[in-house]
Amino acid sequence: MKKTNKDLDAPETTLKHREIILGKTFLKKLYTEWYSNFKNDLSGIPEGVILEIGSGGGFLKEVVPQVTTSDILPLSTCDMCMSADKIGFPNDSVSAIFMLNVLHHIPNVELFFLEAQRVLKSNGIIYMIEPANTWFSRMIYTTIHHEPFNPKAKDWHFATTGPLSGANGAIPWLVFKRDIKKFEHLFPLLKLILFKPHTPFRYLLSGGLSFFSLFPGFMFGPVTSFEKLFTPLFPKLGMFQTIKLVKSNAQ
Repeated sequence: MKKTNKDLDAPETTLKHREIILGKTFLKKLYTEWYSNFKNDLSGIPEGVILEIGSGGGFLKEVVPQVTTSDILPLSTCDMCMSADKIGFPNDSVSAIFMLNVLHHIPNVELFFLEAQRVLKSNGIIYMIEPANTWFSRMIYTTIHHEPFNPKAKDWHFATTGPLSGANGAIPWLVFKRDIKKFEHLFPLLKLILFKPHTPFRYLLSGGLSFFSLFPGFMFGPVTSFEKLFTPLFPKLGMFQTIKLVKSNAQ
C-alpha cells in the first residue's frame, strides 16, 4: 500500500524506519560508514556542542556518543525536538552540525543557514550527506524514488505538507553548484570546502527503506571494493554527495 503524506509525517513512520535500518545489516553498515566519516572530521574543530539535525531513524549516537540528537518530530530516540530554522542554542556555541539526508527536506533552507551561521563557532563545521544530481542519480530519483527531485526549480523553496512528505532532492545541487554565488553572497561566513559525489550502487543494493536487500551483510566489504572501482565515474554515477562547510569570521 502506498503511504500517504499523513503516514510519512507520523513519528511512528520514522521509528519504523529506524527498525528497518537497524534490522538490515548491509544498510546499517552503510550508515555506520557515513557516521564514521563524520566522526573522523571532528578532529580539529573547536570545543562546543556537536549537534545532529534531523536525526530521525538514525543511530549516530552509537558512533558519536557525545552528539546531541534532534528532530522536528517528537521522537523518544532524540534528545531534542526542534526545527532546523529555529536551532535552540545560543550564538557561537555549536562546533559541528551533522545532517544525513535532511537539507532537501527543509522548505526554506535560507532560514536554516541563517541559524547555522548564528550558532556555529568560528571554525565550526556543517557536514551533510545529501542526494547527488548526477546522470545516474537523476534517472533513479525521478523514476523509482518517492520524493520529488527537481533540478530545474527556480529557487530553493518548495511547498510542503509535513517534514518528510515535502522535499526536493535537488536542493543541495541547486544551492552549492548552480547558485553557489548566491549562497556566498547570502552567507559570507559559511565557506564551502567539500562537495563530493559518491555511493552510486550500495544504497540501491541495500534496498534502502522500501525494498529487500539484494546482499547479506557479510557482502558489504566485497561490494564496497567493487564500487570503489568506479570512483573516477562518481561525478556521473554518485547517488549521494558529501558537503562540508566551515564557518569563518573573516568576510
